[in-house]
Amino acid sequence: MAVNGAGAGVVAQAAGRLGAPVIQLSTDYVFDGALDRPYCEDDPVGPVGVYGRSKLAGERAVAEATDDHAILRTAWVYSPFGGNFVRTMLRLAGERDEVAVVADQIGSPSSALDIADAIFAVAANLLARPADPALRGVFHMAGAGEASWAEFAEAIFRERAGRGLRPVAVRRIATVDYPTAARRPANSRLHCARLGAAHGVSLPDWRGSLSACVGRLMTDTERAGP
Repeated sequence: MAVNGAGAGVVAQAAGRLGAPVIQLSTDYVFDGALDRPYCEDDPVGPVGVYGRSKLAGERAVAEATDDHAILRTAWVYSPFGGNFVRTMLRLAGERDEVAVVADQIGSPSSALDIADAIFAVAANLLARPADPALRGVFHMAGAGEASWAEFAEAIFRERAGRGLRPVAVRRIATVDYPTAARRPANSRLHCARLGAAHGVSLPDWRGSLSACVGRLMTDTERAGP
């Protein structure tokens, strides 16, 4: 809460004093996941865990501190760096012939590299058109397309196998079969048309970005050697 909630508000207050726009990254976790369609920006929020509550607190703190903001909600972020689902699946694929993955949660996998490019584009728009209210507010920004975690894992393993490594199977399981301390929304899909209409920005289909990510990770591994 200190970082995601109060901290976001402090940053926005500083930006307001400087007369600078602020971009706040938020999350699909501000929703409860109960809808049977992708979430729009104006759908009611209702986070089911502390992470979602902290990010929602940040959204509200930013909006209260300055009108010159763009809040960008994204979801299921992965990249060649740090800890994330893609890197975890590739590690498990090197250890197992089969991996159990949840199949009843659905979302929009989003490459951090695509997100970074989109943030630069949004920032340029905010700076170029400081008085345009259409560029400000809340926007959804996630990879095009959708998948369950199990389908996401299967795509990762296909990319791996396509580069000459042994196949790995996915055993599809339900959320109840993989209990975690934090509840996760069953539906994390985000409707991103508003971002495209206002900023001319959209993230590419997650499959192409995933292929590039897996290729980069495997190339880096080969360069590093045993």
